[in-house]
Amino acid sequence: MSKPVAVITGASRGIGRSIAIKFASNGFDLFIGGTNPNTLKELQSELEHDFQCKCSFFAADLSVENQCQLFVDAILNQYTKIDVLVNNAGVFLGGKMMEEDSTQLVKMMNTNLFSAYWVTKFLWNSFAENARSHVFNMCSIASFTAYAAGGSYSISKFALLGFSKSLRLEGLEKGIRVTSVMPGATLTDSWAGVDLPESRFMKPMDVADSLFAAWSINQTSVMEEVVLRPILGDI
Repeated sequence: MSKPVAVITGASRGIGRSIAIKFASNGFDLFIGGTNPNTLKELQSELEHDFQCKCSFFAADLSVENQCQLFVDAILNQYTKIDVLVNNAGVFLGGKMMEEDSTQLVKMMNTNLFSAYWVTKFLWNSFAENARSHVFNMCSIASFTAYAAGGSYSISKFALLGFSKSLRLEGLEKGIRVTSVMPGATLTDSWAGVDLPESRFMKPMDVADSLFAAWSINQTSVMEEVVLRPILGDI
């Protein structure tokens, strides 16, 4: 019997890496994406060695539509059915909207929103015959709380949550479950150099565990939104 297949974008580090480990350790084969082929190759070797899974990768800049198409083409060359898609590719560029270069908003919209839109759209038909298909969109606490030093980031994550809610409605008729994941401060490279103790952050594997729990519930139910925050609140 073939294993279920999970596609994870932004998988080479941080939350994406933990999600890849979580699904591989629970019997999934993986197709992972990121921008650095060397880092993806290292993760592929680690996962295949530790969990005896099949792990393929394709390096692409998913902020560009034709790169998303190439990424999906590589997936569909190997698999005709996808069980899980985790849209985790993203970027944070801080700054005040009225002071930053206008290209920052464009870059974050392309990376944080349109990568999820394009990859999901190009894979959509591969979910149609699969009763356990599930799309996870990695939103953020910033999807409903604006930040003064990250206005454009908040815009992109507000938009991603809107996309996710709309996708949930379109998935109903096909039996595709859609979950929006809103993590708060998580200890990843994005927080490098911040003068705060580790105890002030969530762990990436906490987010991965939550995703897998959402996938694991009975297929007649869907966990529409997952909100996680550090025990001491937002940073």
